[in-house]
Amino acid sequence: MTGTVTTAAAASAATTRPAPRRPRRRVEPLYYLLLLPTVVLFTLAITVPGVIGIFFSFTDSIGIGDWSFVGLTNYVAMFSDPAILQSYLFTFGFAVATVLVVNVVAFLLAVGLTSRIRMKTALRTVFVVPMVISGIIIAYVFNFLFSNSLPAAGAATGISWLETSLLANPDLAWVAIVVVTAWQSIPGTMLIYIAGLLSVPGDVYEAADLDGASKLQQLLRITVPLVAGYVVINVILGFKGYLNAYDIIVGLTNGGPGTATRSVAMTIIAGFNGGDYAYQMANATIFFVVAVLISLLQLSLTRSRKAS
Repeated sequence: MTGTVTTAAAASAATTRPAPRRPRRRVEPLYYLLLLPTVVLFTLAITVPGVIGIFFSFTDSIGIGDWSFVGLTNYVAMFSDPAILQSYLFTFGFAVATVLVVNVVAFLLAVGLTSRIRMKTALRTVFVVPMVISGIIIAYVFNFLFSNSLPAAGAATGISWLETSLLANPDLAWVAIVVVTAWQSIPGTMLIYIAGLLSVPGDVYEAADLDGASKLQQLLRITVPLVAGYVVINVILGFKGYLNAYDIIVGLTNGGPGTATRSVAMTIIAGFNGGDYAYQMANATIFFVVAVLISLLQLSLTRSRKAS
């Protein structure tokens, strides 16, 4: 009896004993040697210029010549500058609208291209073509379409609202920019959704078919929840990318009519060329902080998705 108790106590102690720590894996010096060139280039090309730019945002520098410290003057002036406020309003509105259009269309295309249809591979190749074309080239092609082809078609068919270019309308020019940006962005977003849809087990849909679920019910109650992580990734990455919109807007409207479609990036670059170096550097610093906050939001959302 005593031997049995002793054996049980020993077994209990063995189960409660903490597992031995694994020794930390030694990092090979060659790893640091291969990493060093990338770190040096990143520091010299991005970190150092960024720090210098933030420093000059507290001065009255025009980019060359003498300068003096002005403290927070540039930052205070920004929040009462209607041009900068308008650029932020347009940029965020454009980013939200484009994210919605791109993700809805890309998701529906991905669902169609992963269903049982013929020539799926060929269709995927066709839909990916816009992704490999330069944004500025796309913008110039669509500029011709909006400025010449569509007005001519409107005049021939008697459709009055098509007879004038959308790009010349300060209230509708943003629609053309959203359409062109979405046309280029949908393929990349669609590929991510295709990867997500292909990762869903087929047994789930077979079970839903046996239960009598319709295709729409399967889409809303099975597909969408299972690819929700991919939706989060596409929304956050897309929103961050559209905040930096520049080349397509330059090719379509160049910020016009007036300043109706001028993005934050265009405002910053125009200020650099116009001698407002320190002022626009303060604008760039605030924009950088916004991008960092969005990146932190992305990390928190992706981590929460992994944890769940």
